[in-house]
Amino acid sequence: MPVQSSTQANWLRTYYFVRALFSVTWITAAVLSGQSVLAPLLLVIYPAWDALANLVDARANGGLAANRSQALNVAASSFMTLVVILAVMKSNYAVLAAFGVWAVLSGLLQLYTGVRRWRSFGAQWVMILSGAQSTLAGVFMVSRSVGTTAPSILDIVPYVGFGAFYFLLSALWLTVAASRSARSGV
Repeated sequence: MPVQSSTQANWLRTYYFVRALFSVTWITAAVLSGQSVLAPLLLVIYPAWDALANLVDARANGGLAANRSQALNVAASSFMTLVVILAVMKSNYAVLAAFGVWAVLSGLLQLYTGVRRWRSFGAQWVMILSGAQSTLAGVFMVSRSVGTTAPSILDIVPYVGFGAFYFLLSALWLTVAASRSARSGV
């Protein structure tokens, strides 16, 4: 059985709920924005948010030195925020390629983080699955970025939607596990 403090378990559940809520909010704004001037801003906000969220989570769980995969994710997401800014100025094809590369890298890092956390928190199979799916989605986005159909922000919405689903599922799974643990007196 995983060893964890109640405070850490509560933090992780809350963190996953906040990540899911942010993603749903982002998706709503992306769908409503279409190709308006808000779309480029949303495209820049998403990797910046990921960098911030990973930074906050790592600090809440022992710091960046103790969470190297998250430290790398903070660096990658921060760098990709800058790349997306440049890509937004170039073309939607460049934006989709940048998101694809970032999805592959962050997916692999999330996969590693989920595997590492399994021993302490359990219920990480969802985050492991999410990391694998992110990696595959990134490969798909890169392949679409060289296509003939002009991409838009809506091409990134499914990727964000799956992320929201996985974060919500992880939060719910940890909530159920905590409830079961409380009932059994563990």
